[in-house]
Amino acid sequence: MRRTVIVGTGRYIPTRRVSNDEFLNNRFFMDYDQPIDTDDNEKTVGRFQEITEIGERRFAEDDQVASDLGFLAAEKAIEDSGIDPERLDYIIFAHNFGDVLANNRRSDFCPSLAARVKQHLKIENPECIAYDLPFGCPGWVQGVIQADYFLRSGDANRALVIGGETLSRISDPHDRDSMIYSDGAGATVLEARETDEDVGVLGHAARSDTIDHARLLWMGESYDQSNGDETLYLKMYGRKLYNYALTNVPGVVKKSLERAGLNLTDVRKVFLHQANAKMDDAILKRLFKLYQVNEIPEGIMPMSISWLGNSSVATVPTLVDLVARGEMNGQQLNSGDTVILASVGAGMNVNSVVYRWV
Repeated sequence: MRRTVIVGTGRYIPTRRVSNDEFLNNRFFMDYDQPIDTDDNEKTVGRFQEITEIGERRFAEDDQVASDLGFLAAEKAIEDSGIDPERLDYIIFAHNFGDVLANNRRSDFCPSLAARVKQHLKIENPECIAYDLPFGCPGWVQGVIQADYFLRSGDANRALVIGGETLSRISDPHDRDSMIYSDGAGATVLEARETDEDVGVLGHAARSDTIDHARLLWMGESYDQSNGDETLYLKMYGRKLYNYALTNVPGVVKKSLERAGLNLTDVRKVFLHQANAKMDDAILKRLFKLYQVNEIPEGIMPMSISWLGNSSVATVPTLVDLVARGEMNGQQLNSGDTVILASVGAGMNVNSVVYRWV
């Protein structure tokens, strides 16, 4: 049987650390024309950390854009895989905002970020197809799903899937939600393997709800209307997004496990999009409740949000690389371990992949 297996992982975590203290002098608004007294900022920032567990996040340097971060993560994944990059059949770059310069907050999509990475990698092979997947936070997981179809069909043998974003460039400094966002990139090299073993991608599921939920994340002007800033920033209806995720993520994960013929008790790690620690914990508890399992194994859901924040599409592949390399609080993946790769975000979209480590 032809299976899709991970043969290399990589990440790029920007070196610029931004602590919560750097937001204490921001002028925050609850909404348009609803300023918050700056004397309350210490309380606001403290409450934010209590809910999200974010103490710091990483921002890209001013001379870096998302495709640069993606290239650096891709380089590491290719090196880890040991393959010749000329033998890649696909490069899929998942993101949502393209390249955004530090001094020009407009999205740049042309050429595609995947094409830019292919150029940086100096790949000459014209049959290596490079394209972008603008799918919000679940983009990298969706890229894995697409690559799995390509590889299992026999159309391709190897694919590089990248998730990269610079959310710091499109976050409104007058919006408290700006403290959630960060920058980063993660990448994975996938390869088709003929084997009788149940390894690699075992199943996946996804859903997209647009009628009532398409604009839970949206682009709007700054909450501070006093300076005439017409730049569009990322906005979200946080409570509604929280409820959507809590309602839908567990069911999609369950469906992916059913398609793989597995139970939640077969899973060793759940790599869930790092959006909000309180939300992720609630999702995990509801997932275990679906299976009527009362005790959640310690360490089943690795968390990086406290020091990396929410880097959108980069969170899951970054976590996978950290744990695969044994660089996440001593956690490690072993051959035969079954893991969940799941995310939720813009659209609204939810997806989940069941993967057995080789």
